[in-house]
Amino acid sequence: METLTKDNEIIELVKKTEMKHIAIIMDGNRRWAKEKNLPSAMGHKKGVDALKKVVYACDDYGIKYLTVYAFSTENWNRKPEEVDFLMNLLGTTIKNELKELHENGVVITFLGDLTKLSPKLQEILYHAIDTTKNNTGVHLQIAFNYGARDEIITAAKKLAQKVKNGEITTDDITEDMFSKELYTGTSPDPDLLIRTGGEIRVSNYLLWQIAYSEILIVDEFWPEFDKEALANSIKEFYNRNRRWGK
Repeated sequence: METLTKDNEIIELVKKTEMKHIAIIMDGNRRWAKEKNLPSAMGHKKGVDALKKVVYACDDYGIKYLTVYAFSTENWNRKPEEVDFLMNLLGTTIKNELKELHENGVVITFLGDLTKLSPKLQEILYHAIDTTKNNTGVHLQIAFNYGARDEIITAAKKLAQKVKNGEITTDDITEDMFSKELYTGTSPDPDLLIRTGGEIRVSNYLLWQIAYSEILIVDEFWPEFDKEALANSIKEFYNRNRRWGK
C-alpha cells in the first residue's frame, strides 16, 4: 500500500508538470564495477538491469518517452574487446528481453546510424522495432552509434537535398521542419535530462533537443539507479522553475 501511495504521488507530479519525455545519459557502469573490483562487463550487465527498472518505472509514472544513451559515435575508440562486448550485449539483451517488453506494451526504437553495425545486429534491432511498433506503452528510444553533431549534419543534408530537388526552398525551413528530420522526429523534446555518475557534461547527446530541458546530475552510478532514484529526479524537476527564456 505504501508503494502505491508513493507511486500516486509521483504520478500526480508528472501530470502537474505535463512531463512527457525523460532522457538519460547512463554513465558509470565501468566505475561502478571498478569500485567493486569486478570486470567492466559486469558493470554493463548491471546497467541493463537498471534500464529495465527505469523503463517499467516510467510506465508506472505515466512518462511516455524514455531516451537513453547506450553507445556513442565516440565509443568506437574504446578497446576493441569492449566494443565487441557492447555490441553482443545489445543483441543478446534485445533478443532475451523483447518478449517481455512487447507484452508490456513497450515501443522500441533506435537513434543513430545503424548502418555501421553488423548485419546480424541490424536484423535483431529492426526485428524489435517491427515487433513493437504498434504498441501503446512507453516509447523506449535507445541511442546507439549516436552522436548529436552527426545527427544534425545528417538532418541538414536531408533538407539540402530537398532544396536541390526543388521540393522546398530555403525560406521554407523552420525549426519544426528541421526537428522532424532528426532521429527523434516523432517524439517531443525531453523535459528532463538526467546524467548519472556525477560528470557535468552532455557528451554530444541530443544537442538540438535539450535546448530547454532541465538538466539533473546525480552521483549514483547507472547500475545503482532505480525506481526510487527516478522518483527523486521527478520531484526535483517539479521544484524547478522552467522559464523558457522568458
